[in-house]
Amino acid sequence: MIPMAERLNPFPRYRQMRRMAPLLQDPQSGVWSAFSYDAVQRVLSDYEHFFSGDGEHHPEDMGPGASIIGMNPPDHRKMRDLVSRAFTPKAVQNLGERIRAIIDHQLEEPMARGSMEVVGELTYPLPVIVIAEMLGIPAADRDQFKVWSDMVVAGTDNHVSGYEGTRAMNAYFAKVVAERRQHLGEDLISSLIEAEVDGEKLTDPEIISFCDLLLVAGNETTTNLITNAVWTFSELPEVWEALRAEPARIPAAIEEVLRFRSPVQAMFRSVRVPMEWEGKHLRPGETVIAWIGSANRDEKKFPDPDTFNMDRRPNQHIAFGYGIHYCLGAPLARLEARLALEALVERGVQRFRPLLPKEQWEPVGGFIVYGVKRLPIAWES
Repeated sequence: MIPMAERLNPFPRYRQMRRMAPLLQDPQSGVWSAFSYDAVQRVLSDYEHFFSGDGEHHPEDMGPGASIIGMNPPDHRKMRDLVSRAFTPKAVQNLGERIRAIIDHQLEEPMARGSMEVVGELTYPLPVIVIAEMLGIPAADRDQFKVWSDMVVAGTDNHVSGYEGTRAMNAYFAKVVAERRQHLGEDLISSLIEAEVDGEKLTDPEIISFCDLLLVAGNETTTNLITNAVWTFSELPEVWEALRAEPARIPAAIEEVLRFRSPVQAMFRSVRVPMEWEGKHLRPGETVIAWIGSANRDEKKFPDPDTFNMDRRPNQHIAFGYGIHYCLGAPLARLEARLALEALVERGVQRFRPLLPKEQWEPVGGFIVYGVKRLPIAWES
């Protein structure tokens, strides 16, 4: 169990771990951890030695917890080819007008009073509404999404909670998929039902698992990206002032937020074959944690890594992963973050002032994702 304070600031521990070794094994659990940029990049991309998930998932045996994240070639390629159609640059950009409308609605009341609970009023509702509309899910069910998503993310600490959350989502989406098969619509689930690659279609378990993934990963990543951006700019008012003066720099600032406070801090892989690496012997089936949050602060890759620098060039962070499992929703997360920050700039929001003492900030559940549960702020405009 990682202490709460360390979850808010894990970076000193990462630095210490990198200095000890790029690859370390916990003597009690036997789990390996990769902390350096090069080591994390290899774990995420070297399919010959590391496979995704806790087993070799195949379409016919996908159950609770299985998803495209836990699939490997060739099944992974088939699934990715199908679902990637929803995230083409054109498809994502076409969502821009609707995303702006959602942001406008969410900011209406906060702007009138000059304060906002960032997570509850903006950064959580925004991606959930977008994803729910993409899937064709009724607005009345969105609050339940948050409950399930939190349960799954917290599953790194409480496996029972994670399993129950996933099981509840599976049951919900099973009903939705069954309904869509009877009455196709214009939503993403209907598109997945109809899609074909090389004459093959997705099975119900594959579609359900993708809906689970889109809900949890799309919600948590974007929520924490925008929240972490506001958090960072509240600490660095000069950066926010620079963005107000030159909004065209917002995309570069988002990339640095992704590196500086990565919404996803870790990903799991399993050893595929016996191997020797960094003088260590790894055995098939052993778990490896790729610490993305550490890789993105590696001083060997990023000069002065603990300093926020939105002019960093190049900025080769791996906040969205690396290799065949690179996040499909990255363009959507970037778009939502950019439009949210642009909206705050356009409304003349000046310096962010947190309304909650730092010692009362609470990190989101689980150590995989990184952010805070609540971030009440005020501002001048």
